[in-house]
Amino acid sequence: MVASIAATRTNPKPFITMSIIGRVASLWRYPVKSMRGESLREAFLGFAGIHGDRVFAIRSSIAPKGFPYLTAREQRKLLACSPRFRHPEKAAQPANLAEAENLAPGVGLTPAPTDATDFMVDVELPTGRRLAIDDPALLHAIRDGLPGAPELTLMRSDRAITDCRPVSLLSLQTARQLGDEIGATVDARRFRANIYLDLNAPGGFAEDGYIGRSLRIGSRAVVSLLQRDARCAMITLDPETGESNPAVLKRVAQAHQGMAGVYAAVLVEGIVRAGDAVEVLSQ
Repeated sequence: MVASIAATRTNPKPFITMSIIGRVASLWRYPVKSMRGESLREAFLGFAGIHGDRVFAIRSSIAPKGFPYLTAREQRKLLACSPRFRHPEKAAQPANLAEAENLAPGVGLTPAPTDATDFMVDVELPTGRRLAIDDPALLHAIRDGLPGAPELTLMRSDRAITDCRPVSLLSLQTARQLGDEIGATVDARRFRANIYLDLNAPGGFAEDGYIGRSLRIGSRAVVSLLQRDARCAMITLDPETGESNPAVLKRVAQAHQGMAGVYAAVLVEGIVRAGDAVEVLSQ
């Protein structure tokens, strides 16, 4: 019995590819929570999510304790703030990724956390002024116009400061269907997903059907789809202008149980790229 258990541990049953369901349309990360995101050609998908995603957030003294962050719901100018990593080549993936992979090929050692200096961010304000993320003048500029004059503090984490799960996914077909339903173009970026999928299914919300299943993205990374993504007023805000269209959230609430897109946990880390195939797996 001991030998049988050992054999199971050292030779796990491999994933078996079932079918290709689509491709990665685009990859996104958001260096600062609720600020503009950046499109990536490739990204390291780790257990904590997309490398460099939501490294920073702004805490508000008047926000609920369970969700202490300032978001564009309260300060729309956040959506017009453009954060960029000061050293993009260092923020692209863990510095020791190659060493971790080569040290024990096939084992999948977890890379070491990225040094804080490699994740330094500069933020361009709507006025064009550029400030370091830790410059007190940035929080002063963001506080301007906020009701209640809250105290704002900068938060930093080695793990993505996400609302729920490490990774969010949404199909382009879902955004397109919602647009058809409300009679307006719906920019998929409203949903602030990490991975946008171009699925083979013609209709929207096909991603919901893979909850409880594992997907391989590209040659290595594997995620498990856990649950549908409950939506809030953030999806009413245009990602470019910050203008609100309440019809988007109203439609999601009335016709789709308040859900759009899915959350996932990462089972196998790896580099993912725009255009990568997305496959359903079984064991």
